[in-house]
Amino acid sequence: MKSNTKRNHWILAALLCCSMYMGQAQQDAQYTQYMYNTQVINPAYAGNREVISFGVLGRTQWVSLEGAPATGTFTVNSPIGLYDNMGLGLSIVHDQIGPTIESNITVDYSYSIYLNALSKLSFGLKAGIDVLDVDYEKLNIFDSQDPLFQNNVDNQLQPQVGAGVYYNTDRFYAGFSVPNFLNTKHFDESTLNNVDAESIAVERLHYFLITGYVFDLSSNLKFKPASLVKMVSGSPVQWDISANFLINEKFTLGAAYRWTASFSALAGFQISNSIFAGVAYDYQSTNIENYSDGSYEVFLRFDIFGGDRIMTPRFF
Repeated sequence: MKSNTKRNHWILAALLCCSMYMGQAQQDAQYTQYMYNTQVINPAYAGNREVISFGVLGRTQWVSLEGAPATGTFTVNSPIGLYDNMGLGLSIVHDQIGPTIESNITVDYSYSIYLNALSKLSFGLKAGIDVLDVDYEKLNIFDSQDPLFQNNVDNQLQPQVGAGVYYNTDRFYAGFSVPNFLNTKHFDESTLNNVDAESIAVERLHYFLITGYVFDLSSNLKFKPASLVKMVSGSPVQWDISANFLINEKFTLGAAYRWTASFSALAGFQISNSIFAGVAYDYQSTNIENYSDGSYEVFLRFDIFGGDRIMTPRFF
């Protein structure tokens, strides 16, 4: 446990997080186990596992720092169509940072073109709604008359439309996506007559590039390096790299690094052909580690196999 002074920093953390929404360069939620949570950022992944697949992820960031980010996701997807060349899914993301709660619900659709017996190219569309709530009463406002903090934001609805492309073989995958194309504003400018337009929260386009490859080191050991690059206007490029080992098709052990931000340890267990559970721990490489006890993430996936189909659990 870090020094008790960290409990005195929650207001600072909340204000910093709030400023992410008030500025034009806020980032979407981040995930350490992004290699298992692809559908949230790329709709072209829907149906790619060729089974009905459910996924649940929970992330608590910067533990013990009040007002720190907490994220939960739920996904479900399935192949559809006569030749299983389409996919349909649902993604739900709930993200809380200080006084703000943002949730989005989207439907994901994909269409795949089989290039040969082992590879295919998938195109995806994502559409849904984003809901934002901000409770300024949770903040200690220096200027109680500041017009930016007079009215809470309650159930502010915005549409979300995104797209992605995803290519994979039995060993390699790569995808590029933009989960939301709409540069929508979270605040009504007509209610902020004297507020600089630069302080209005604007959703910027986020670009995601994901890739990975599976190497067979032996009959009982597989190695998968993977990477995720996230880009958004006004913010530094975020680059995640990871390396995971799959032992006896059951145990997964690995490590990850988020550029200039954190080091991570990952572990997973294939409980059965249908169920996989994973955990991750992040150690911050920035000064914020002095006020927190790291970040934790858990993931659970459940697959339903149709008919007589039997599959060896996939590593991605």
